[in-house]
Amino acid sequence: MIESNISKAISALKNGNIIVYPTDTLYGLGVDIYNDNAVRKVYNVKKRPFNDPLSVAVSDFTELEKIAYVDEHTQQLVKQFMPGKLTLILKKKESISDIVTGGLDKVAIRIPNNKIALELLTSFGPITATSANIHGLKTPYIINEINMQLKENVAVYLDNGRLKGQPSTIVDLTDNQVRIVRKGAIPEKDILDAILDGR
Repeated sequence: MIESNISKAISALKNGNIIVYPTDTLYGLGVDIYNDNAVRKVYNVKKRPFNDPLSVAVSDFTELEKIAYVDEHTQQLVKQFMPGKLTLILKKKESISDIVTGGLDKVAIRIPNNKIALELLTSFGPITATSANIHGLKTPYIINEINMQLKENVAVYLDNGRLKGQPSTIVDLTDNQVRIVRKGAIPEKDILDAILDGR
């Protein structure tokens, strides 16, 4: 039953362990972003360089504001596209560790449009949102294949069936301009139109 799994996932997160959870694109590797040792585990399990930042998933705009500075552009894009397949790169606040952001002064944030993910995030708080795979390898679409890659390093898996969503569009808003870093599910035109409409 998913509900009891969510409570197990929350316990795992509180204990500094890694979980795998569904998003509206692919499965993600989640740990408590405020637990540096847990964040280090994610880098080690993924074999990911420590200077390669991790994205963060939050439940809503209020949580987003706690870890990043927002402006009118941010508010407009969140209102129009979140929860959804959008990742915003924003200036980070002191509350978030440099370990999460690979030493950078900015952070990539998502509000995934997935019921299980949102329930988890609402109950626990912000967690990492990096793909559930070894760095450089293809991200599997199903839990069994993720388990084969990551082995015993994951404490809890939240299975939501086969996930193969189009990647999120990544938008960098850190330099007082709107820059598309990665084209994805939301077309660039829709992003720019939303900004213009908000003026």
